[in-house]
Amino acid sequence: MDISRTGDVWWKNAVFYCLDVETFQDSNGDGIGDFAGLTRRIDHLARLGVTCIWLMPFYPTANQDDGYDITDYYGVDPRLGTLGDLAVFLRTAKDRGIRVIADLVVNHTSDQHPWFRSAASDRDSPYRDWYVWRDEIPPGGPKDLVFPDQEDSNWEWHEESGQFYLHRFYRHQPDLNISNPLVREEIHKIVGFWLQLGLSGFRVDAVPFLLETQGLDTPPELDLHDWLRDLRSFVQRRCGDAVLLGEVNLPYQEVRRFYGDEGGGELNMCLDFNMNQALALALVREDAGPLVHSLRAMPELHPDDGWAHFARNHDEWSLDKLTEAERQQVFRAFGPDEEMQLYGRGLRRRIPTMLKGNADRIRLVYSIVFALPGAPVLFYGEEIGMAENLDIPGRQSVRSPMQWADRPNGGFSTAPEDRLSRPLVSGNRWGPKGVNVEAQEHDPQSLLNWLERLVRRRREMPEVAFGQWSFIPFPDAEIFALRYDWGDRTVLLLHNLGKKACASQSRLDDAQSLGELATIQGQGRLDLAGDGTVTVELPAYGALWLRAHRA
Repeated sequence: MDISRTGDVWWKNAVFYCLDVETFQDSNGDGIGDFAGLTRRIDHLARLGVTCIWLMPFYPTANQDDGYDITDYYGVDPRLGTLGDLAVFLRTAKDRGIRVIADLVVNHTSDQHPWFRSAASDRDSPYRDWYVWRDEIPPGGPKDLVFPDQEDSNWEWHEESGQFYLHRFYRHQPDLNISNPLVREEIHKIVGFWLQLGLSGFRVDAVPFLLETQGLDTPPELDLHDWLRDLRSFVQRRCGDAVLLGEVNLPYQEVRRFYGDEGGGELNMCLDFNMNQALALALVREDAGPLVHSLRAMPELHPDDGWAHFARNHDEWSLDKLTEAERQQVFRAFGPDEEMQLYGRGLRRRIPTMLKGNADRIRLVYSIVFALPGAPVLFYGEEIGMAENLDIPGRQSVRSPMQWADRPNGGFSTAPEDRLSRPLVSGNRWGPKGVNVEAQEHDPQSLLNWLERLVRRRREMPEVAFGQWSFIPFPDAEIFALRYDWGDRTVLLLHNLGKKACASQSRLDDAQSLGELATIQGQGRLDLAGDGTVTVELPAYGALWLRAHRA
């Protein structure tokens, strides 16, 4: 593939930015972010260099799970605006060269959705079989709980119906019956509707649960991976360059199944939870080993498919793939207090507080994420180093309002503070007084300006998205060094996870053919000797990105 074809699979070299409309910008002073406010802030995202905005759920909702309990798949939550406001936002984003994808949450609905209310009120309802009902809890059904602090069963008794219904998440989120062809057809309609309105794809929520058949009375008449393949075909017929980005938190070889066989054809991308957990362990140990191990375990993908890498997502930082000893090691370093942890498997904190505000180490994290083979994903507020608010319950601790300026409510809203949809981060250090967009825009050394440069440099490096990666085998455990080759283009991306400056040597058999090495960004020094010896010097928590200019 040459550079002229990279736009055909734009997602491989995209920079994604995940945000919650409700907490981004309030335009009318009611304390709730909205699409009009988001449109007003679009130039912040354009300046940052974002190429695709990922919207968390914005649909009408019972609002018991931050919008993931949907009551209408074909509308906009009236608190956030109208379909017209959404259309204006999509057009404005398109003008700035930014695509938009949205959460597709079709594993379950709210129990207030008209489908479920009809199904629950009458066993003869046409929607009865859109959900999974049982007279008794069946043996062999799903037993693992997504939210063990809130639920003790995947089955909930419905008094009016006189039966249990299946829910893999909260009891107020009954699972849709994916074995029902009418449900599958409805999902196609939902997808087609939003593509027609201008979305460029979807982040598919909880894909393994969506395709789960445990607990179903009647197995589907087709392999559900075949249905996922059909969904992708449908999406790309309706919009040829639309993307399906999957949430698949499973071991690598199981994740591979959701891309399809060696020919691909199912999801275009998956969020890489395995690498994210390896990153947590590597940071704690100041040792590149977990990252190296994870990269070696990463399966090959079809050339059109890719990985999505992130430092921090919108949920807890899940550490479920680590051993108990490894998880406790991360807890001790990044979340020693019980209130900082969640479900015994994850952390409720953002990167800056976990790293105690160490600016060099924070930048190292994002340099590593942007250097991994795949597309980087940012969560709103990461560009300025926002902290969590542990006073907000559960996973939502990292979803406090965006901090725009050192003004009342951080410039998020003109509403009285007690009317905000969610409380801001408090205190001079991490609240809007100490961390905000406006101040960092005018500070050349700020995290915001540094991250803008990182995004720009990464976008100029299609080698990372489309090239072949390999390790540069330095013997020092704290050095994480990757090389990408794509045609006649080569880049070297080196990182020091250690708290001390380091110098080390390695060998490259083709060192002489690389020619002159020019610094793309970062600090440090790398020298190539005629015999292939590579000598690198990196500062503490330092990074150095280089491009080879061959003769």
